[in-house]
Parts: sequence; C-alpha cells; structure tokens
Amino acid sequence: MLMEGDGMQGKYIPQQIEKKWQQIWEETKAFETHFDPNKKKYYVLEMFPYPSGNLHMGHVRNYSIGDVVARFKSMQGFNVIHPMGYDAFGMPAENAAIQHGIAPAEWTYANIENMTRQQKELGLSYDWEREVLTCREDYYKHTQNLFEIFYKRGLAYKKEAKVNWCDHCHTVLANEQVEEGKCWRCKNPVVKKNLSQWFLKITDYADRLLADLDHMPGWPERVKIMQRNWIGRSIGTQFFFHVDGMEDTIPVYTTRVDTVYGVTYIVLAPEHPLVEKLISNNPEKEKIQAFIQEIKNQNDIDRTSEDTPKLGMPTGSYAVHPLTGERVPIWIANYVLYEYGTGAVMAVPQGDQRDWDFAKKYNLPVKIVIQNKAHDLKLDKMDQAYCEDGELVNSSEFDGQLSAEARINITKKLEKMGIGEEKVNYRLRDWLISRQRYWGCPIPIINCPHCGSVLVPEEELPVVLPEDVNFVAGATSPLETSESFLHCKCPKCGADAVRETDTMDTFIDSSWYFLRYCDPHNEQEPFSKGKTDYWMPVDQYIGGIEHAILHLLYSRFFMKVLQDEGMVDYPEPFTNLLCQGMVLKDGGKMSKSVGNVVSPEEIVGKYGADTARLFILFAAPPEKDLEWSDQGVEGSYRFLKRVWTIVGKYQELGKELKGMLSPDEVALRRRLHQSIAKVTEDLDGKFAFNTAISAIMELVNEMYRFGEKHSTIEDSFAKELLRDLLILLAPFVPHITEELWQGIGAEEVSVHAAAWPKVDEAALAVDSLEMAVQINGKVRTTIKVPVDMDKDSIEKLVRALPEVQKFTEGKIIIKCIVIPGKIINIVAK
Repeated sequence: MLMEGDGMQGKYIPQQIEKKWQQIWEETKAFETHFDPNKKKYYVLEMFPYPSGNLHMGHVRNYSIGDVVARFKSMQGFNVIHPMGYDAFGMPAENAAIQHGIAPAEWTYANIENMTRQQKELGLSYDWEREVLTCREDYYKHTQNLFEIFYKRGLAYKKEAKVNWCDHCHTVLANEQVEEGKCWRCKNPVVKKNLSQWFLKITDYADRLLADLDHMPGWPERVKIMQRNWIGRSIGTQFFFHVDGMEDTIPVYTTRVDTVYGVTYIVLAPEHPLVEKLISNNPEKEKIQAFIQEIKNQNDIDRTSEDTPKLGMPTGSYAVHPLTGERVPIWIANYVLYEYGTGAVMAVPQGDQRDWDFAKKYNLPVKIVIQNKAHDLKLDKMDQAYCEDGELVNSSEFDGQLSAEARINITKKLEKMGIGEEKVNYRLRDWLISRQRYWGCPIPIINCPHCGSVLVPEEELPVVLPEDVNFVAGATSPLETSESFLHCKCPKCGADAVRETDTMDTFIDSSWYFLRYCDPHNEQEPFSKGKTDYWMPVDQYIGGIEHAILHLLYSRFFMKVLQDEGMVDYPEPFTNLLCQGMVLKDGGKMSKSVGNVVSPEEIVGKYGADTARLFILFAAPPEKDLEWSDQGVEGSYRFLKRVWTIVGKYQELGKELKGMLSPDEVALRRRLHQSIAKVTEDLDGKFAFNTAISAIMELVNEMYRFGEKHSTIEDSFAKELLRDLLILLAPFVPHITEELWQGIGAEEVSVHAAAWPKVDEAALAVDSLEMAVQINGKVRTTIKVPVDMDKDSIEKLVRALPEVQKFTEGKIIIKCIVIPGKIINIVAK
C-alpha cells in the first residue's frame, strides 16, 4: 500500500525536485519572451523591489500572485511578458556606506545577487533577460534623458522653497513622503527648511490625472478615491480684502463664498510675506516673531490636523470687508499653510469647525449667516459649527437664497466689483524631486555663472556618479565633495561652471521602468515606440496600496507627458491593478522589532517553494490581509504529498481500455470538468486563487474516494484526468507539477507549455439528481431521480420509500413539497 507522499516516482522530496527544475528552466531560458506582433500579448508585472538584501513574506505573496497570472495566461495562448528588476537607488545603500565603510554600489549589487537567488528559488517565471537595475548607467542614462525632455517641455524647474527636511536621512521629502509628520522611511520627525530645489510640474496634469480615473474600471475604487482626494480639485471663488490704511490686498480662496457675510476675522499663515509689514508697529512684535518661528518648525500635517490645538496671535492690523465695509482683525494661526491656496483664510466661525474652535478660544465674534431648514440655529444653543448648505440670513440682498444659488450670485457681484472671480483650485502640489544624496540619478544640469541652468548635451549622457566622494553627515550632497564631478565647463559659453549636486527622487526611476522592460537593451533611446506599442500598457499590475499617491500617481503623470511627447500612444500605464493585502503574524504586520517575522528561506528550506506558494495563495483572497499559520503551511505540504501519491496510484489504475465509462467514472469526469470551469473562472480576471485551489482539492478528494472503491479505471480517462489535474495545479505549484508531468509521459515537453484545458459541456450534463427527503424538518433519507422527472412522479416515488413509510406510520401526510434538484419536504401529522 502506498503511503501519503510516496508514488511511482518515489518519495516526494521537494528540495531535490525544485532545484532540478529551476536549473533546467534557467539553462533552457524557458520563460524568455520575444516580440511577436502576430501573437496576442499579455503584460504581467509586480512592483519591483528595493534591494534590501532579503525577500520577506510580502514579496513572496506579491510575486506568487503575479506568477500564477503569468503562467495561466501563457497556457491560454498569450505571448506573456513577465519581467523583474530592482529599484536600486536609495538611501539605505548610502547609510550602509556611512556605517560599514562599503561603497553603495557594492552593497547594492551584493543584495541584488542574493535576492535574485531567492526569487529563482521560488520558481518564478521571470524573463531575466529583461532585468532592469535603476542604478546601472544603461538605465539612468535614459532617466536623465527623460528629465531633459521634461525640462525642454517646461515641466522641470528650480525654485527656492520651504521643503520637508528629514534630519536623520539628511534629505528633502516630497509632501507624499511625509506620513503623519514623519519621514516615510525612517519614521523620524520632519521639519521645514528653505532650499533651492528641483520640481516637476505635475499640477499641469491635474485635470487629466483626475478625469482619466473615471475611465479605469480595472483599478480598485479605493485607490481611485485616494488619488481623487490627493489631487483635491475644487471650484470656488477667489477675491481680496484691502488692508485698512495700506495699499496692500489679501487674496483669499473659498468654496463657500455663500458664507462671506459671516467673516469676522482674517487668518494668515505665519509664513505669509505680508505678516512682517502688518506687525511692524505692533508693540508685541518680538513676541509675535517668536511665535511665528515656533509655528514654522511644526510639520504641516500636525498643523492642519483636527486634533491639533488651534494657536494664533493678532497682528494688530485690520482688513476691510469688501461687501460690508466692516473692519475685521487680521490674525496669524498655525492651521493656515502658506503653500496651500493663497496662504490666507476668510474666517467664518459659523461655517467652519476650525474657525469656530479658534474664535471660541480667542473670544472672536460669530455671526449666523446660514440657517438650516427649521431655522432653529441660535448662537446660545450652538456648540459647534454648522457646515452644511442652507438658506442665507444676515447677508444683505442675498437673504433667502439657498447656498448653491448664492454662491453663483455673490461670485458675480465680486466679479462686477473687479475684486474676484470663479477659480478652480487643487490640493496637489508640484513634485519636489531634489534629494541631497549620492546614491541616486544625477540631475543633468550644469550651473553657469553667466548662462544659469544649462542642460548637459544629450550626447554627453549619462552624467556618471563619481566614486571619489566623502559621506559626511550634514545638509550638503556628498557629490559636492567630488572634485572630478563638481567642476566642468558650460556647454553654452565654455566658462568654468559646476554640476548640479542634487540627485533625483527614486520615484523618478520607478515612474517609467515598466516601459524599459519592453526594450531593455536599447542604447540609443529609453525604449522604441514599436516595442511599447506592442507590449504596453501593462495588462495586470500587482503591488501594495501604500503606493496609491506615490508611485501610482507619478507613473500616470509620466505616461501622459510621454504621450504628449509622442513617445507612447497610451494615456495610462496600467490597465488593471491588484493591491494585495499584508502578511500578518499574531494579528500584526511582520516586523523584526516585534519578533514575528517568518523567513521565506526557512519555509522554502523545510517544505519547498511549492508549499510556500500554495499556502500563501490559498490562505486568503489576494486583496485581503493574510494571517500566517504554521498549521496552514503543514496542511499545504500534506496536500502536495497527496497529489504526489494520487498521480502514482492513477497511473497504476489506468490499465483498462473499455471505450465506455462506468457511472462512477462519468461522475468523476463530471467533477473534473466542474473543476476546470471553476478554476478557469477564478483565474480569469477574478484572481480568486483560494477558491480555485479549493476546487482542485475537492477534485483530488474525489479521486481518492474513487481509488478506494475501484481497482481499475478506463485508461484514456485516467490520462485525461492526470493531465488536466496537473495543468490546473501548474500555475500555483510549478515544480511538483513539472516533475509529475514527466512521469505521466505527456506529449508536451513541459506542463507549462501545455494548453489550458477546455470544459467539455457534455461532461457536465447530469442524468439523475440526488435529492434529500425531509420529514417534519429532519432529513431522513435521499433519493436519486432522473433530472427531467416531474413533481408528481417524484412525489409518488418518495411516498413509496420504506424510510418515508416508517417515519409517517400512523400519521397523515398533509403536504409534500418538491423543490426540483434540491429537496423534498414532507409535512405529516
């Protein structure tokens, strides 16, 4: 008798099998993809990793999902491109250089070598000939080329700006990289600093980025909502207040101009350039300046948080209300940011909770100008702002108008007065790309004392990172320490000049890498249009939702600019997006500090890659968080041993050539084709991997039950059964299926080269159905009836059953309800 895990092939030893097939796949370049315009393509892509040194379980989940899709689509006949590379620039490599005295390149390439080995040990079907490393000259040359395209289109510029500064990382962060006031990488507090920085004009594309979200059905709605909120488009009114006694004006922007008659004070951001003038004659000037400095050092997120106390000081100056002529005090406060809107707010305490809190704290007046339907708003009864639309009161000629109508009419009045207009505003700010780091793509700019900023001539690209740098902690870029890099000649006038010493944000590198995969060895240009016209857009992109307003937004921006440049024909890079959930352990995210990390290498070493893949795909739907379970891993391993055993057993059973199938064989074949239908449906766009695997497990269980009852099986059906079982399993567990495929003597050289099976509709047809018979609410027996039998005939058969007569003896059958194909319900008293 065969033990579980044994078979005609011997004992199931995954470590031996997996190493063998990985070597064969590599030697034969089994997953290499070629440009073929006569074949329908499918582009599967997982977000490429930062080479930190080791894969974690989140990587394993991400890559396993992509690999199933790639293998499945390939077996469906698509020309599948499934590449991999490394987002290889970044801060940790530089920190390693400082801490361990090792060159960032050496640290990075060692990590890449290790992580590539780990990925190959998972049996992932990558075309490694397309590998992209963002830190290699053959890649960042073209990153610099793309920067120059942005610059020539007026989309790259430099300006002095208050920026987010992480003192721990010694670099600037984009707004999107500040999370709850802390650096997204090191989690240390972020402060404000004035620096001359490079920006990309993503705001020029705000409307297109927003509008195209309505035409992206393949993206999760929550990601689209996050991007809509981040872009933050609003339609409002911009107008200005005159400063009393001065020629200066204070522009304000509001979406609630219907509340303008409720303005009781004006608030400026402490950084507003008018503040110094406004406080010049204030006896509290030094105190105000100290307050301003204190607020400037606070993080924007903290300042605007609802939970942060609202702090302010009066400037001592007043503004004149443009519609009432009233003098209203001008204050400065922490909850107004200079970078957002106009840096000034018309404060209406009745209609804005922040203004309400501030007014109550500093005893500033509150006016009711919007009434609700019941007209029951009274100041002495209100304990918070009323922020809804309503009917205008105490608003001059606009009394009685509803908010929506009043917004139009008040805007028209301000326009006629020549002091205001309707305006569209955005929360989105231009993308700050300067980083004061070494290990990044150099910005191809030369600073000339006569010509200003000058592009490095395209034929001189790449601007190569020098090796003679010193990593000194501080605010300056290490590139400033390289004499060979820093000094050069101006390409325009030939004068002595210096190179730009900032490098680019690494999100620049990842904003176009998916295009480079289409043409990775092109030396002349980033990619050829002919190649990207065929391969792009990415059909299925897979990665974490944490990149919703970072990488995913930036990539969309890049694609639109390149479309305008005529380099691509597509407005969007990713047709479908799957954001996989996290891998948890003991209810929390895996973390070294918590001590709940499970090492992929440990699991692969003990159980094999197929088990690791199967568990991580079976344990939860891909978009949900997954709770790690050692018992679940053991269960997956046991299942693979069962598959190994059952394949061997059915090779022994399949010796009979009958030409016809017995009723039990017909039932098992029906189960096979039900499984094909279910797995195909679950993989084709739904990515319900867990239920697909469950269907295969049910099929294997049916095969076991059949094998316990029968000593033979019709040979051609045995071959069909084993062949289709292995094909269904192959995308999930590629090694064991490849080994078993050779054992069953299939025609194709590889299970992964076999065509995906088609459902035989005839096999799904059922001649008879088994129905449960319920008597007074309890199931007492079952009955098999022909599928086309009518209700009356079924009832006659049921009444004659011995079990029915037994349980209704001495009673009268009041009702017999027949629900065809499901249940027969008898009520007897």
